[in-house]
Parts: sequence; C-alpha cells; structure tokens
Amino acid sequence: MLERIKIVLVGTSHSGNIGSVARAMKTMGLSRLCLVQPKTELDGHAYALAAGASKLLSSAEHFDSLAPAVADCGLVVGASARSRTLSWPMLEPRACGELAISEAPQHEVALVFGRENNGLTNEELQLCNYHVCIPANPDYSSLNLAMAVQIVAYETRVAYLAGQQSIPEAVDSRYPSSAQMENFYQHLEQTLDETGFIVRQHPGLVMTKLKRMFNRARPEEAEYNILRGILTSIQKRIKAVLPEQGQR
Repeated sequence: MLERIKIVLVGTSHSGNIGSVARAMKTMGLSRLCLVQPKTELDGHAYALAAGASKLLSSAEHFDSLAPAVADCGLVVGASARSRTLSWPMLEPRACGELAISEAPQHEVALVFGRENNGLTNEELQLCNYHVCIPANPDYSSLNLAMAVQIVAYETRVAYLAGQQSIPEAVDSRYPSSAQMENFYQHLEQTLDETGFIVRQHPGLVMTKLKRMFNRARPEEAEYNILRGILTSIQKRIKAVLPEQGQR
C-alpha cells in the first residue's frame, strides 16, 4: 500500500529541503517522490541531506505542473493552512494517514506540499479532494517543508502498521481519478456556458464553489458516469432545440 502513495512537492526553492524530504519519506517507508517545477537542481547539498535516501532523489519524477502529477490519483490531499477565502474539506494528519492507507488498495494516492514561502495556489488546492492542516502552536506555527512531510508521513505509517495488525474492511467504492474530475469540471463549465448560466469569459466564483461542492460530495465512479451522462444529455437537447427555434 505504501508504494501507491506518493509525495508531491510543488515549486520547492531549496535543494536541501528536497533532500531532507527524501530522508523523511524513507524513514516512514515511502519511496515515490514527485517534483513539480522545482526552483532548484538536485545538487550535492540535496544528496548530502538525503543521507541514505539518495535513491529517492535519483528516481524522482518531474512534472511541469501539478495536474499531470496527480492525474492518475483517485485521492489527492494538499497541505494547507485553514483559509476563510477557500473553504475546503479539511483533515488533520492522523485522519489523512488513515484515509490514504484505506484507499491505497483501490487507486494511487498523492500527498501534496507547496512552496516554502507561500504554499499551494488556490488553483492547485482545487485539484485536491481534501486539505490537510497540521494543528501547530497558533502563536508559532512555523514548520519547514521536511517537518511537515515527516508528520504526515509518520501518521501514514502508523495507519499502515495498524492495518497490518487487523483485518481491513473491504472497500468497494471506486472513485474517478483527478484527471477524470478535471474533465468533468470542463464538461460542466461548457454545459453551463451553453445554457447561459455562466459566461465563459467570466465564470466568477461559480465554478470554484461547484468544485468545492463536488469535492465535498466526492462522487464515486458510477455516480461520476451518471453526472457526465446528464451533462451530455443536456448538451444534446440544447443542440436539438436551437435549430427548432431558428425555424420559428
């Protein structure tokens, strides 16, 4: 199960942080590292701080943006401080680890961490099913990147070890991948544009709120197929009605 969980770092500025993250991962049994637009090369400093985890650096996958890095994942959790402007389903690290382990048998899982200075953008956070927030001291909540990864990775390992000691319950739920959900959101926006509900050039907060709603509801694969079918039927009806109106 741990092999199906990947740590994704977005826009990391310091090579030493990437090395330290690799070390934190290996101590907890995680081996898949993805780097999205790193601002630095994997230099000698990164390999020095990785200590015995240098293989994770040499085998790290590189991506130009977050979407392709998580496209194959059925569960994406992004590290974020609590936000009043972008309310999203939130998890604490323990619940995050438990959820990652419970869903790893069904699909790939991504745990995403943002830039050292300003974290993940709102657009990147919207690619996540959940956000994970570490409940640090509110008077001094400064955690460096490797510390944050270590905490979430530790809770993931604790959940994994607990599962080894008990018979896990069978999970039948299948969820669409991140790429499938992005296709759905594009389909939804296109359909709402065709009905006149939104203006494509100025969708405003409507699509953000709809993404938040569907992420909170988290449709299963069968429900996802129903939703895509509904949108397709609406579009077909629109195309059928418009010529009729033109003839009147």
